[in-house]
Amino acid sequence: MKPRLRAFVIDDEPLALRRLVRLLEATGRVDVVGRAADPEIALTQLQPDTTDVLFLDIQMPGLSGFELLERLPEAPMVVFTTAYDHHAVQAFETNAVDYLLKPVERARLDRTLDRLTRLRDDPGRDSLRSVLERVAQSLRAPAFVERLASRVGERVDLVDVAHVTHIAARDRATYAVTPEKEYLLDNTIAELERKLDPARFLRIHRSTLVNLAWVAEIHAHLGGRLLVRLKGSGRTEVEVARDRVRALKERLGL
Repeated sequence: MKPRLRAFVIDDEPLALRRLVRLLEATGRVDVVGRAADPEIALTQLQPDTTDVLFLDIQMPGLSGFELLERLPEAPMVVFTTAYDHHAVQAFETNAVDYLLKPVERARLDRTLDRLTRLRDDPGRDSLRSVLERVAQSLRAPAFVERLASRVGERVDLVDVAHVTHIAARDRATYAVTPEKEYLLDNTIAELERKLDPARFLRIHRSTLVNLAWVAEIHAHLGGRLLVRLKGSGRTEVEVARDRVRALKERLGL
């Protein structure tokens, strides 16, 4: 029997961190030798000589996943965890670096572990520096919008997306909703889903995108659906379509 892979997991979202650790341990193929939600702390704890693979989030405050790797003189194999669209990360598939698209699925994780096991004992495996150079050339992270434009006559209001609790489509119009008011947008829900950072916004209904940072509670609803109650004095409730329930639960670590 081949020895288990020794993994260190870094993700600034505690729920996502705990979920990935649970998934890895449940495979019976991995020993999690360390975990950290703070990339700066991770740098002091990570021991490359006792770690086979680093599961690393890309978007983190302070240090991104790429910036963290640049501060390591050498590193074990690297698996990036990311909420980017598949087309933005497909370049990883041709490198000695792998990726897991959030929310991580068990079947995809198993394929990653198969690949890592094959690579672990490969003496010809690329160095960290050469891998990073290829990734930097082939991957360009999509530029997600930070503000939404709302036209009111001759005036254009710019709304910070961090302040938007959710985006709703109704009566053939689309609105960015904040705790204070609604802003009429020119974009469709589908267009906004592509423009907004998927690490922050999730499509929970054909007519609703929700800002995960504003989710306060979830409640069972009729027909296997859920209701999301948002933060703020209004305690707004939005419905989760039945086919979106699983994705929401996975993103919230439930």
